[in-house]
Amino acid sequence: MHRTCLPLLTCLLLSACQGASDPPSRPAGAAAAAAPTPAQRVTASMQAFQDARSFHAQMTLEGAHQSTTVLDFVAPDRYRVQMPIGTQVIIGNVLYLQSQGRTRKMPLPEGAVAQWRDPMRLQAGQANLQVSAQGRTVVEGIQAEQFLVRNGAGQQPVQFLYWIGPDGLPLQLRHQGVSQGQPYTMTVRYSRFNDPAIVIDTPIASE
Repeated sequence: MHRTCLPLLTCLLLSACQGASDPPSRPAGAAAAAAPTPAQRVTASMQAFQDARSFHAQMTLEGAHQSTTVLDFVAPDRYRVQMPIGTQVIIGNVLYLQSQGRTRKMPLPEGAVAQWRDPMRLQAGQANLQVSAQGRTVVEGIQAEQFLVRNGAGQQPVQFLYWIGPDGLPLQLRHQGVSQGQPYTMTVRYSRFNDPAIVIDTPIASE
């Protein structure tokens, strides 16, 4: 998943308060009152995700149809997608389709890969965003904050669990739903943010 002004303004205000001499009469709860809300925490985390120069993600689909997809991203527009049918590379709006030892270049519609930068469409649904904190937990040995997120208009908004790591970046999200009458669970695990070792070269198309 436009920079949110409120979390940034909150951080600036907190920095200013830390650098100034507080009067003795300052209420003890003033700092706590300035803490970001759960919605602001999730929005700021998704913005940090959008600003990342690179990341690695693994999406696991469980249900009637099970699959695992591995994705690497390098800014501004390079993706490498490893699927059961093979590895594909996307650069801008061009798909390098690799199959049977050949590589073909195919155009993609504008915005076709936007889902990988905002899988739950938080940016589009911010006006209806509802977030509740679910406490702290551990995800694969990493301390994380867990949130229940609902966003989108209408009677059936999207709902999912969202975990934020110590660096403020997303660690994992999990969404449950029904597709063609069959329940499914989609889990996306994120890692290697801003890792310069992630490199995506342009494939050479077959003649």
